[in-house]
Amino acid sequence: MSEWTWEWTGYDPAAERLRESLCTLGNGYFATRGALPECRAGLVHYPATYVAGCYDRLESTVAGRHVVNEDLVNLPNWLLLRFRLRRTADTWGPWFSPHTPTLLDHRHVLDLRHGTLTRSFRHTDHRTGSLRVEQTRLVHMGDPHLAALRTVFTAEDWSGEIEVESALDGEVINGNVHRYRSLNRHHVTHVRTGARDPGTVWLTCRTSSSDVVVAMAARTKLTAGRVPATSQLRPGRCRAVHRLVVPVAPNLPAHVEKTFALHTSRDTAISDPLGEAVDRASTAADFPGLLETHVSAWERLWRRADFQVPGEAGRILRFHLFHVLQTLSPHTADLDVGVPARGLHGEAYRGHVFWDELFVLPYLDLHFPEVSRALLNYRYRRLPRALAAARAAGRSGAMYPWQSGSNGREESQEWHLNPASGRWLPDNSRLQHHVGSAIAYNVWQYCEASGDTEYLHTRGAEMLLQIARFWVDLAEYDPGTGRYRIRGVVGPDEYHDGYPGAARPGLDDNAYTNVTAAWVITRTLELLRRLPAWRRDELFHRVRLDAGELPRWDEVSRLLRVPFHEGVVSQFAGYDDLAELDWAAYRDRYGTIRRLDRILEAEGDTVNRYKASKQADVLMLGYLFSPAELRALFRRLGHDLTDDVWRSTVDYYLRRTSHGSTLSELVHGLVLAKARRADAWQYVHEALEADIADVQGGTTGEGVHLGAMAGTLDLLQRGLTGLETREDALWLDPVPLPALSEYRFTARYRNHWGVGVRRRSGQVEITVPDSEESPIRVMLAGRPVTVAPGETRTLPIPDVTADHASRDD
Repeated sequence: MSEWTWEWTGYDPAAERLRESLCTLGNGYFATRGALPECRAGLVHYPATYVAGCYDRLESTVAGRHVVNEDLVNLPNWLLLRFRLRRTADTWGPWFSPHTPTLLDHRHVLDLRHGTLTRSFRHTDHRTGSLRVEQTRLVHMGDPHLAALRTVFTAEDWSGEIEVESALDGEVINGNVHRYRSLNRHHVTHVRTGARDPGTVWLTCRTSSSDVVVAMAARTKLTAGRVPATSQLRPGRCRAVHRLVVPVAPNLPAHVEKTFALHTSRDTAISDPLGEAVDRASTAADFPGLLETHVSAWERLWRRADFQVPGEAGRILRFHLFHVLQTLSPHTADLDVGVPARGLHGEAYRGHVFWDELFVLPYLDLHFPEVSRALLNYRYRRLPRALAAARAAGRSGAMYPWQSGSNGREESQEWHLNPASGRWLPDNSRLQHHVGSAIAYNVWQYCEASGDTEYLHTRGAEMLLQIARFWVDLAEYDPGTGRYRIRGVVGPDEYHDGYPGAARPGLDDNAYTNVTAAWVITRTLELLRRLPAWRRDELFHRVRLDAGELPRWDEVSRLLRVPFHEGVVSQFAGYDDLAELDWAAYRDRYGTIRRLDRILEAEGDTVNRYKASKQADVLMLGYLFSPAELRALFRRLGHDLTDDVWRSTVDYYLRRTSHGSTLSELVHGLVLAKARRADAWQYVHEALEADIADVQGGTTGEGVHLGAMAGTLDLLQRGLTGLETREDALWLDPVPLPALSEYRFTARYRNHWGVGVRRRSGQVEITVPDSEESPIRVMLAGRPVTVAPGETRTLPIPDVTADHASRDD
């Protein structure tokens, strides 16, 4: 396989769902899983198409409890295309199925450069002969409403006829995630079908409660100057079918093209979704024409986004980038959508938006800032809902939901199923209020990278202020410690959602929550000082804030409590009172203990009793902030976070983390790389392999882990370079990671398109493209360097090996 192609050979039913996720094709507006066209959904295959932001909410009764869940909707299946061979003048053979011995030489090739998936195989019918089949599909990156499937049939040693059935199938449910099987999954309703000559069928439906109209049309035709023996359009109750009888002869390929169009009532600049879909499908170019414009669109994307990293690591990074761009493309800039944690690739987490954008936007900021801005606008439009949620909880400011969907209400489930025990348990994940800090962080990083002062001073300022206001109101002064405390929250760890035996859920003084809250308040105060007086007054009036409140904000930002124990930062107050876990015993007993919480609950125990984390919690601070910024944050809070203290903290939690999230190895890898540790590569490698190797045992078939994929890109772009955008400069502090010691990428910084960053042989090279813009200020090892447009500067990387040798022992 080349650096641009991925290949799967043979047919393995047990691995099909994983391959389908990894072979998903999308364009930011919609995506279709890489399922086999002849197969409907079942135990092996799961064809599915998802439109970004198309959600529906249903009620269910589960284990005697009434629950409401909102899901990203699996829309009618447009991909369906099957065939069978004529055996006699009046009899047909069975419809081809991959589950038969007649399938030979089965192969899939995913072409990242061109955004296509090609499948080839041979089908041998003992009564007729051998048939070669090649299918190529695309989801158009230029026109976000189009997709196409070309099937080429070649008879090897016989002449005859093939019957081809091309369909739009409205008999679909949300069935990708087995553990959701007890929930109501019928989101598609009011299905209607029809046809329009000469060869277009259509289907329209609505989502059950959100009432989104979905319209799709498919034109199927025999090309290359061939004429089908017969062609019949058959609209049905839930399926619109087009059947063609195709003549074949030895070594004369017959091309069948299916061109698909999709619109919904959420689209802009349309009148009627059905009319638009039918018109778009029936007038679209043929497959070669669509392929040409599709490939051109991908070429433009790769010019803005690609990087050069040698070896297998670079190959995987490009694969990750491909899937990020299929979920979040320039088309996303025109949509009201967030970052679905599993991309547009499956139904895990019900397609909800979490804090994963924290790992996604930093990459987009420096390549597609217009997409970052759109994703931030998704949060801004839901600010009123966050304000209402805070008021309902008796708080001021904005309390953003841990899980968000269509309208920004809290979509976190109140009960979740433990597959290991079969029991439904209370779900307290909605107490992860640190999602607000993640939103504020993304606002700040976007504005620093893009120079979008207008956004920072308007929508960005409003979000920052309301998030900071929530933290200030949530913080309670404790006279006994002289500190402000934030109680009853859950941190990124997620294993710990309460104290052992406590009547109420939540933890006190989670270090990550408190430090990031202090950062939000500090940055908001800084922004308010920088705002023009008229804008500051206008903002205060708009949000009804009295400037007299700000001294307390400053006090809270300096006095939020950060607990310590045994010379390390405590994950939360009382962490040191928990029991140690016998890690070796559980690994011996269960092998993989990534989901230690489920294992312990099934044993009648609880992870709340132990010093054990699902993923990085305290160490997330080292992922978000450079060592210098993190030290400054702790100094503001009255603590001296020395290198020794941080190193001890890293070591402490490294030994107590089960890595139950794909984000965990990513964070640990970057934190260790910053600490100049030799074992950083182990975690980086595992982060790279997380989805392609399905390290969590079946979860990738339910959708890729988009945050982890984008995070590996950010690890290269920001982590290994130490790149920061602050104080009107590019800051670089490269870290040594031998397995990724050479790389090159371009970034869009402020108004400079294509700033080149290249590392090799102990030096970093900065190239600024020629333009009329101002020079760029670069900071490397505290030394300022100015690089003018049209100039390339090569800077030596300071030798840190000796300085850190004793730290790495």
